[in-house]
Amino acid sequence: MSLDTWLIYLLAATGLSLSPGPNGLLALTHGALHGHAKAMYTIGGGALGFVLVIALSMFGIGALLQTSLLWLTVMKWLGGAYLVWLGLQVWRSPPIGLELSGTPGARGGASMFRQGLLSALTNPKALLFFAAFLPQFIDPARSLWLQFVVMAGTFALIEIATELLIARMAHRISPWLRRVGRRFNQVCGGLFMAIGVALPLRP
Repeated sequence: MSLDTWLIYLLAATGLSLSPGPNGLLALTHGALHGHAKAMYTIGGGALGFVLVIALSMFGIGALLQTSLLWLTVMKWLGGAYLVWLGLQVWRSPPIGLELSGTPGARGGASMFRQGLLSALTNPKALLFFAAFLPQFIDPARSLWLQFVVMAGTFALIEIATELLIARMAHRISPWLRRVGRRFNQVCGGLFMAIGVALPLRP
């Protein structure tokens, strides 16, 4: 992966980590309920879940590439269309908020880790997103394993840093999200739409 491609991927992955989603809400809730140190179990489980989803997406794409490079082009355009659609959904989504009433508490680190892991693995939108997102950055002339390590490692580090920040500032972030969350969602949605339009056009 070239440096310029990685920088675009870094920007896009950061936008994904900051956008509303079940793992971000879980980190926000566990940070408020249990403190940011214990919420690291939740965050670690979620990061592992995303790495597994990325692996499933990338090596599924790799299997298609062995059949024909035409599939990569097709997936880029279909993926671009999906990212535009997803951007519209994020744009229109209501602000995320922190509701502690009725929220199930996690008793121990293993339970919190499992909740984070399952939240990432059982979210069908995550698999659809990465299946649409990753073909924009895959170089069929380079090692798929190396690209997986770079992309999965980059995303995992960004996700951990973002969710840790959310957990640390849970009580401060929640009122802010209620106040300006809709505009924040519009910025994230606009980023997804721009990626969906621009990346399939790259040579």
